[in-house]
Amino acid sequence: MSSDYEISDEEYYDDEEMMDGTYDEDDEMDMDDYNDDFKVDTGPKKKSYEIEYESLSQADVERLMKQDIDHIVGITGVDESTAALLLRHSSWNKERLIEKYMEHPTTVLVEAGVTVPEPSEPTTSGGTRAHSVSASPTTKRTTRTGSKILSSLVSRNSSSKGSSSTTIAGSSSSRNSSTLMKRLSPDPNPNEPFVCPICFDDSPDLKPMGLDCGHLFCSGCWQAYITSKIRDEAEHCIRCMAEGCALVTPDSFVKNVLVPSSPSAAEAADAESNLIAWNRFQELIARNFVSSVPSLKFCPYPSCTNTVKCSVAASKSSLAAIVPTVSCGARGIPGSESTEESTSASGSGSGKDSKSKAASGPSSILANKEHKFCFGCPIEADHRPVICAVARMWLKKCEDDSETANWIKSNTKECSQCQSTIEKNGGCNHMTCKKCKHEFCWVCMGPWSEHGTQWYSCNRYDEKAGVEARDAQSKSRASLERYLHYYNRWANHEQSAKLSVDLYAKTEKKMEDMQLTSELTWIEVQFMKKAVEEAEKCRMTLKWTYAMAYYLAPGNEKELFEDNQRDLEKAVEDLSELLESPIEPEDITGLRQKVTDKTVYVQKRNDIVLDDTAKGFLEGRWRWNVSVEGFEDPDSA
Repeated sequence: MSSDYEISDEEYYDDEEMMDGTYDEDDEMDMDDYNDDFKVDTGPKKKSYEIEYESLSQADVERLMKQDIDHIVGITGVDESTAALLLRHSSWNKERLIEKYMEHPTTVLVEAGVTVPEPSEPTTSGGTRAHSVSASPTTKRTTRTGSKILSSLVSRNSSSKGSSSTTIAGSSSSRNSSTLMKRLSPDPNPNEPFVCPICFDDSPDLKPMGLDCGHLFCSGCWQAYITSKIRDEAEHCIRCMAEGCALVTPDSFVKNVLVPSSPSAAEAADAESNLIAWNRFQELIARNFVSSVPSLKFCPYPSCTNTVKCSVAASKSSLAAIVPTVSCGARGIPGSESTEESTSASGSGSGKDSKSKAASGPSSILANKEHKFCFGCPIEADHRPVICAVARMWLKKCEDDSETANWIKSNTKECSQCQSTIEKNGGCNHMTCKKCKHEFCWVCMGPWSEHGTQWYSCNRYDEKAGVEARDAQSKSRASLERYLHYYNRWANHEQSAKLSVDLYAKTEKKMEDMQLTSELTWIEVQFMKKAVEEAEKCRMTLKWTYAMAYYLAPGNEKELFEDNQRDLEKAVEDLSELLESPIEPEDITGLRQKVTDKTVYVQKRNDIVLDDTAKGFLEGRWRWNVSVEGFEDPDSA
C-alpha cells in the first residue's frame, strides 16, 4: 500500500540537473504570482455606510463635455459648435441624439436651432409644384454657396464704405450642412450703407454680424442682447434677435461677440464686463450639462462651483439601500476667513512662538468646514442614517399643518349639532355651544338632558356616537404625544448642532488659555477642536436617528436600533460636558487624556450606529409603519 507521502523519481529533481541548471523552465514557480497571494491592502478600508464618488472642478466638467462633443463629432461628422448645440437640445443624451440624427438629420438640426427650416413650396390644384419665375430673396433656396454669396455682397458693401466688416456665423464646416436648405434675409444694397435694424445706426465703422439665417445686426446690439440674456435670464440657449427666427447662436459666435480677437475702442471699454459674461456663459453651459446627467450634481453650498460624480446613486432604486452622502472637496463657508489663513494659524510653529497664533473667532474653524451634502435628494445636509425617502417624509411632516390639526383634535371637540369646534375653558363638564346653544357632556359628548344629576356616571351611557368620539380623541392624543416625543429630541439635537458655532468660539478661547497656562503648543491643543467637530457630527447623526425611529415598525430591530441610539447619545452628552467644563491649569494634562479618550469612544459609537443601519438597509432588515418607496407595504406584511 502506497503512502500519500511517497515521492516517485519523477517528482523530484536529479542532483545533476540541479547542479547543471538544466531543469524544465515550465516547472519553475512564478514568484510574482506567489507573492500576489500574500499582498496586504494597506489602504483605508471603505466602511459600509460610505459610497464611491468623485469630486470634479468646473474644468473637469468641461473636459467631460468635450468628450461627449468629440464623440458626436466623430459619429455624425458635424463641427464642434453644431455638436454642442445638438447635445444641449437633447439634454446631453448621446444615444438618443445619435438615433434621431441617423433617421432624420435635417429635422434634428432644425429643431436644435442649428439651421433654418426649408421653405415649403406651394403646389397647384393638380398636385404639381408651381415654381416661381422671379426668385424672391425671401424664398430663395441656397446651399453653402448661399452664405458665400451673402458674404460677398456684404463685403462689397463694406469695401465701398472703407472700414466695415461682416461676420456670418454658422456651421459651414459641417459635411452635411452643404446639402441643407437655408433662407436669406433681403440682400443689402451695395450702394447704400448698412443700417442696424435695432439701433438704426449707419456709421461707417459699424460692424455687422449675423448667423446663417442672414439677419444682420451691429456688434453693439449683439453684445447688449447676449449680455442681457446671460446676466438677467441665465440663458445658455441664445436665439437670433430677429422676430420669429429660431436659430441658436453657436458658442464660437458668442465668444466672438463678447471676447473679440481684435476689439474696437468701444468693445475694449467693456472688455472686463464682457469677460465676466463669457465666464458666466460657460458656467451656465456646465450647469446645464450637470443637471442633465443623473450621475452628476452641483455642490449646493453658496459660491461653490464644484461638482460631484456618483454613479451608484444615479438611479432611484439604489436610494432605498444607501444614503449617498458626498463631499465636493471644497472647504469653507462664505463670509469666513480664508482656508489659507486658517491653515497658517493652526499649522505654523511648534514651540512657544505658536502661542501668538490664536484664532480671532469661530470663522477660522468654519473656513475649514467641509462641504457635505446628500447626492440623492434636495436636503443640503448629511442625513445619515435615514434614507432619502424617509427623511423627506419627516421634514414634510414637521413643516405640514397636519400636526396643528392633530393638536386641535386632541384639545378640542366638535358640537354634535352644528359641528363647531369648541375648547373647554373651565372645570365643569356641562358644555353649551355658543353657536347653536346645544347642551352636552364634555366627557361622553351625549346630550346633557339625559345626565340629570348623575353626570359623573356618564360612562354608563353606551351610545355609539359617544364611544366613537372618545376613541377618536384618545387615538389622536396618543398620536400627538408620540410625534412630540420624537420631534422634541430631533429639534433639540438640531438646535445643539446650530449652537456649535458658539461652542467653536468658546473652544478656541480655551485652547488659547491652555497654551498660556501650560507647556502645550498650538498643535498639541488641537484635540479640543477635534472633539467639537466630532460632537457636532454625532449630534447630526442623533438628530436623524429620531426621524428614522419615528417611522420604524415595532420589533426587535427597532429595539436594537434604539439601544445603539441611547449609547451614542450618552457618550455625546458626556463629551459635551467635558468640553463645556471650566479648565483648571493643574488639570490640563488629565483633561486632555479624558477628552481624547471620550472623542475616540464617541467616534466608535457613531460608526456602530451608521454601520449597523447601513447593513440593515443592504440586508433588508428594516420595516416601516408607513408606506415607503422601495420597501414592502406594512399593510401587506
